[in-house]
Amino acid sequence: MEFCKLPKHQYIRSKKLLRLVAELPCQFCGNPHMVQAAHTNWGGGKGRGIKADDNLIAALCMSCHYDIDQGAKWSKRERQQAWVLAHMKTVRALTEAGTWPVDVPVPTDAQLERLL
Repeated sequence: MEFCKLPKHQYIRSKKLLRLVAELPCQFCGNPHMVQAAHTNWGGGKGRGIKADDNLIAALCMSCHYDIDQGAKWSKRERQQAWVLAHMKTVRALTEAGTWPVDVPVPTDAQLERLL
């Protein structure tokens, strides 16, 4: 019996992208203070103790980051939708400004659909 070996996930990492994201205001509530690059919790290579790919991030203030990651205010579906909205706004802000790093792939619609 032969087993099909799945290819190992090649993680996308970019400190430059994470710094650029943290310079934006929160893309959910607009707060310009203490913004973090919040990785998705619903795919993108995320595993036990491993962050998702760096291109699957959203600029979120500490409060929104907490509410979306662990908060009890919203259902899982609402938290996913809030993250996706902030993620899409983050990507748009950086690509329209021309600051998205050229060596980091811009996430595709297909990647986002797999997260929901």
